Amino acid sequence: MPKFVYDFTEGNKDLKDLLGGKGANLAEMTNLGLPVPPGFTITTEACRHYLEHGNLPEGLPDEVNAHLADLESAMGKKLGQSDDPLLVSVRSGAKFSMPGMMETVLNVGLNDESVHGLAAQAGDERFAWDSYRRLIQMFGKTVLDIDGDLFEDAIDEVKRARGSDQDADLVADDFKELVGRFKGIVRESAGRDFPTDPREQMDLAVKAVFDSWNAPRAILYRRQERIPVDLGTAVNICSMVFGNMGLDSGTGVAFTRDPASGQQGIYGDYLQNAQGEDVVAGIRNTVPLKDLERIDKASYDRLLDIMETLENHYRDMCDIEFTIERGKLWMLQTRVGKRTAAAAFRIACQLLDQGLIDVDEAARRVTGDQLAQLMFPRFASRVDGVRKLTRGMNASPGAAVGKVVFTSGRAVELAGRGEDVILVRRETNPDDLAGMVAARGVLTSRGGKTSHAAVVARGMGKTCVCGAEELDVDVKNGQFTAPGGVTVTEGDVISIDGSSGDVYLGEVPVEDSPVVRYFEGELSPGEDDDLVTAVDRVMRHADARAALKVRANSDNPEDSARARRFGAAGIGLCRTEHMFLGDRRRLIEELVLAGDGAARQAALDALEPLQKSDFEGIFEAMDGLPVTIRLIDPPLHEFLPDITELSVRVALAGDGADAKDRRLLEAVNRLHEQNPMLGLRGVRLGLVIPGLFGMQVRAIAEAAAARRRAGGDPRPEIMIPLVGAVQELEAVRDEARGILDEVRRATGVDVPALIGTMIELPRAALTAGQIAEAAEFFSFGTNDLTQTTWGFSRDDVEAAFFSRYLELGIFGVSPFETLDREGVGRLVRIAAEEGRRARPGIKLGICGEHGGDPDSVHFCHEVGLDYVSCSPFRIPVARLEAGRAAIAAADAPGGGDTR
Repeated sequence: MPKFVYDFTEGNKDLKDLLGGKGANLAEMTNLGLPVPPGFTITTEACRHYLEHGNLPEGLPDEVNAHLADLESAMGKKLGQSDDPLLVSVRSGAKFSMPGMMETVLNVGLNDESVHGLAAQAGDERFAWDSYRRLIQMFGKTVLDIDGDLFEDAIDEVKRARGSDQDADLVADDFKELVGRFKGIVRESAGRDFPTDPREQMDLAVKAVFDSWNAPRAILYRRQERIPVDLGTAVNICSMVFGNMGLDSGTGVAFTRDPASGQQGIYGDYLQNAQGEDVVAGIRNTVPLKDLERIDKASYDRLLDIMETLENHYRDMCDIEFTIERGKLWMLQTRVGKRTAAAAFRIACQLLDQGLIDVDEAARRVTGDQLAQLMFPRFASRVDGVRKLTRGMNASPGAAVGKVVFTSGRAVELAGRGEDVILVRRETNPDDLAGMVAARGVLTSRGGKTSHAAVVARGMGKTCVCGAEELDVDVKNGQFTAPGGVTVTEGDVISIDGSSGDVYLGEVPVEDSPVVRYFEGELSPGEDDDLVTAVDRVMRHADARAALKVRANSDNPEDSARARRFGAAGIGLCRTEHMFLGDRRRLIEELVLAGDGAARQAALDALEPLQKSDFEGIFEAMDGLPVTIRLIDPPLHEFLPDITELSVRVALAGDGADAKDRRLLEAVNRLHEQNPMLGLRGVRLGLVIPGLFGMQVRAIAEAAAARRRAGGDPRPEIMIPLVGAVQELEAVRDEARGILDEVRRATGVDVPALIGTMIELPRAALTAGQIAEAAEFFSFGTNDLTQTTWGFSRDDVEAAFFSRYLELGIFGVSPFETLDREGVGRLVRIAAEEGRRARPGIKLGICGEHGGDPDSVHFCHEVGLDYVSCSPFRIPVARLEAGRAAIAAADAPGGGDTR
């Protein structure tokens, strides 16, 4: 029978799959000899059994009984004992940190009898009754699913009767009254009495924590952070220590480095005479952790020693929760801390310099998504004509502009219409997660850098300003008031700067970030910008380790030049259809309307010099690097007027309709298709419309010859789209080779050009061995390959049912964002293997936007592709992930590059 319960002395930090992050780290701290309250952990396996079968696994109650008895023996008192009660906390703890998304219940074991024993032992009746009302409040919300506002309203009423708005002004009799009121709320809302049996309290709390794994906010958070749905959560049952026993007690959160900037120092928040969630909830404003030195120097010094021990042990920035009970320091949690993108790069290089990690590990510690965040624009250094409202805490950096909203639901609603919003709250709680995800940024008037809003926003890379205390936020009336009497209502535009904490009324202009300026070549590492220096160090190592090259998707010289500055190793996809837009659309109309071969050739002759000029500019920008040019792919009717608009125009004109409009309408009707994605496009166009592909190939060859004569080094690669059978490719290839020979003879310049194909149909992937005999390279067009594999049109289905599929877990993430490894990825793997078997030297790449997705880049490395191609802005992201993929592969058993 599997073991479902582990004492804190039995686990370690490497058992996160089984014990969850919190349980594994509590065990690790216990093993290190740090002051951890005794307790035990119920495993994630027990949770998964409970969620699957609806009941606890056989043997779990007996194991809990045994571990509880051991805990009672160690503590010298029993759970809920009337004269000296053992009280416990029941807390969630999944493998991956999910701050505030699942449940916690504190003070389990209190009832009408043991509250008197607690008061007698503590010598503090107020503390005991405060702890009891906290239990009923948390149990009611968490276990019995009672609206938390009912409890808060009752507290507010008692405070008003006391003539105060501060919890600290309440006395023991007030908390006794609240206990009575809270019991009434439970009875009325839940249809049952609050359970007074301590063991029943604990057992119900355990099940509530298990159930919270599938709470809506937990599901949303996992989807946002791409956390697997089937992990489950562990439950940690820990003997209580109390931070609400007076001014010599308190609770706090500490970071071994600044999670916002990465700078070394003492960072965190502390709250005297407080318990548990008071700090992270942000309901009461905290004091900086450094103030603890003045309040309790002995505990402060001990905490600093422990922080150093933990950072050196974990070799990373640690996030620590602690409680001081009457001058005694206790450690309640540690984990590798969530941090901003800038902090991630800085901390990785700091730890590298300290000798705690090597350069490979420094690259593992950062991600492409974090690098992308550093490339987002920031507010301009000079802000003119925009009113500054206040300054709060710079909790999570970035520049966010949007309309003010005051509720999570309103944020989701407006964002769903495509509007940018800023969620403004007094403080956030886990139920605000959907609004935080939807908003561009978050602004709160309460809380510090360790509050819920700050921790969650940093984890998501969301701009956040917390603790803007000068703002009076009135959620019910949909407005906030700033200093000077400025009133901001819902719908007004504000700008928040998560790097400085500044809040502005109106829209602040933005400018390129320093990291973008570094990639553009405008900033050099070491120029008084430690972030740019850190990014440069990691990028240089990633480039050195990478096996995958990174190319650009680019259709014009300007984008090509920028892609090269950003580190592109060539162009993986030049979409020639983008060259037929604007004024050139008229020439496509003439091609479609051509009544005979001579008219068709005239239209092609007019297009050819324009194409040649385009290619010359791109070859010049990418001199010495490969340029893969896809011949025209979309159906021709996409270049013609809209059928509805044209039909209305002709109908309204009647007999006076323009002759060209009539001919265009006839052509549009002739070319109209029920499913254009699978119609006359790609290679089929080249085979059906004589001269179309030939014109493009000639323009490529003549442009390359012109660049060679000018002293350049053009390296064209001609890609035939939408091939499904080798015979299609052979026909176009033979025509192309003939034209290349003609241009060589006419110009006296030999410009070799590879001829290959785009693999974007399942049949092409499954017959890749045959196609490779005629193709010198494959480029996987994973956008269309995803559509044709799944059997849906992206434009039609994303709005129609993707959100429902994500909710049901059919998709963990959209297959257009991250490559579907099991389906599309399997086709890519088959094609790569068969292609290399038939033509060992064949070049393999990917040119869908998956080429810039971190997870997809890792897959491409695993399959052994030669390059990925993505939009210019994503090139640094793909470069970083290519290096990280090589490092990860070398770490794996039998790892290493297999190319």
